[in-house]
Amino acid sequence: MAASITDSRTFHLRYALYFTPPEEDSLTQAAARWLGRDAFSDHQIAHDPVDGLPDGDLQDLLADPRRYGFHATIKAPFELAEGASEAHLLSAFEAFCSRTEAFDIPKVVVGQLGPFFAIIPDRIYPVLQTFAASVVEEFEPFRAPLSEADIARRRPERLSDSQRANLMRWGYHHVMDDFRFHMTLTGPADPGIAPILSDVLNQRFADFVNRPLTVSGLGLFVEESRGAPFTVKSWLPLRGA
Repeated sequence: MAASITDSRTFHLRYALYFTPPEEDSLTQAAARWLGRDAFSDHQIAHDPVDGLPDGDLQDLLADPRRYGFHATIKAPFELAEGASEAHLLSAFEAFCSRTEAFDIPKVVVGQLGPFFAIIPDRIYPVLQTFAASVVEEFEPFRAPLSEADIARRRPERLSDSQRANLMRWGYHHVMDDFRFHMTLTGPADPGIAPILSDVLNQRFADFVNRPLTVSGLGLFVEESRGAPFTVKSWLPLRGA
C-alpha cells in the first residue's frame, strides 16, 4: 500500500548537509575516480575496470553513490520550510561553520553497513556523534515537514522504535543515537562479489584508511530536481581547519 502513495506537492530544491573533504583533497579526488563523478564540478569521470566484475554490474553498484556524490550524510535532504530562503540557509551555514571546531575521527576503515561498502570509523566516537547531532538540530528550522510519500519511502514499518521517532521528529531515521557515520562507496553488493569489492576498495583507498580522517569542513549540497545528481552548493571549512 505504501508504494501507491503519491506526492501532490510541487517539487522544490532539496538541500543536504554532508561531510566531504574539500574539492582539492586527495581523498575527494580518489573517490570521484572510483564513483565516476565529482560532486563539486558535476563532471563525469572515467573509472578503471574491476577485475572479476563485469562493467555493467559495477555501474549498477555505483549508480546511487554516484548520484549523491562522495559524502557522509549529516542532515539528510530536505526542502526549505515555509518562510525560509536559500539566502538565510547560506547565512546560517556560514555562521555554523565559522564557530564549530574541526576535529579528527581517530581511525577510519573500509567496511560494510549491511550490504553496502563505505569508509566508516572503526568504532563509535562521541565527538563525531555530538557534531552530527548539532548539525541536525541547528538546521532543523529550515526543514519543511516530510510529505506522506516521503515518509512512506522510508518504510517506517521496518524501522526500530527510535528510528521511527527520529523520522517523525527530524525527517530522517539515522540521526542522534542511531547515527552511524559512513562515506558510501557502493550500493548493495551481492555476497558473492563482496570479497572482490573488499579487496579492491582496500587497495584503492589504502592511503586514506587505517588512519585518522579530519572533519575539516562541511558541504551544503543541492538537488535541483527529484532524482537529479546532488552537487556542492557551498563547502566551508570548520573553525581551526
